[in-house]
Amino acid sequence: MATVRVIPAAAATTSCLLSRTPRSLKRGALGGGGAGLRLFRRPAAAAPLPSSSRRSFACSAIYRPQVKVKEEGKPETLDYRVFLVEDSGKKISPWHDIPLQLGDGVFNFVVEIPKESSAKMEVATDEPFTPIKQDTKKGNLRYYPYNIHWNYGLLPQTWEDPSFANSEVEGAFGDNDPVDVVEIGESRRQIGEILKVKPLAALAMIDEGELDWKIIAVSLDDPKASLVNDIDDVEKHFPGTLTAIRDWFRDYKIPDGKPANKFGLGNKPADKAYALKVISETNESWTKLVKRSIPPGELSLV
Repeated sequence: MATVRVIPAAAATTSCLLSRTPRSLKRGALGGGGAGLRLFRRPAAAAPLPSSSRRSFACSAIYRPQVKVKEEGKPETLDYRVFLVEDSGKKISPWHDIPLQLGDGVFNFVVEIPKESSAKMEVATDEPFTPIKQDTKKGNLRYYPYNIHWNYGLLPQTWEDPSFANSEVEGAFGDNDPVDVVEIGESRRQIGEILKVKPLAALAMIDEGELDWKIIAVSLDDPKASLVNDIDDVEKHFPGTLTAIRDWFRDYKIPDGKPANKFGLGNKPADKAYALKVISETNESWTKLVKRSIPPGELSLV
């Protein structure tokens, strides 16, 4: 039986989303979607989109006092899905409809995998409303070989373009997913929970030739949040964490007989400024995707 629990989400927020697609468009032409997305205004503190994008739409602010998490099916089954719904019961996409930026360097982060768990949960980018589900391989549910020690999830309204070769990271192409976040706070979070975080560093993981960014961040409600504002602060107040994150993602596929993952940028995490650059660029890629300047393929834009 489906269950519903209420979780806190962003309060007064502004962001950039595309306007709804006219209902006369065929669903098949939208890469698995029907109606498209609304456009909202990005806060003044955010990195601007290209001028051509800014001229394309009208914008307005949004306000989401709370979002409900609706679970359908039983956990650890192929049918299990975690949807985000508004108070009205209307489903929304954790990838497309949750604002990315809150201003003052604060971003929304959607939890897919709670810390100290091993079920490989992820947003289903090819399903309507992109619910969170457990990943599969050859029809079987996927698990990490050992627990992940941090809350893990995605930055909404970002996308790693698989047609773009990043010259700064060995020419690797994007992995066709939202940008991943590793949240290093002390609390274990819940699937579908939306946290306000500040980025601190970025790891350029190369997974089987694909670029798979990992943004290291901390939730604003963590006791140490006020102490960490950049990469050097992480080592000071969370000693060993950056190395542990890199090593975990380097090695987690080895027990399955696969080679270790590699990392660009000198095999080291980049600082906060670089992390913000990655977020801005992947937000621009997401904007092009939902504008259909780039063909969505099987991705759902609902």
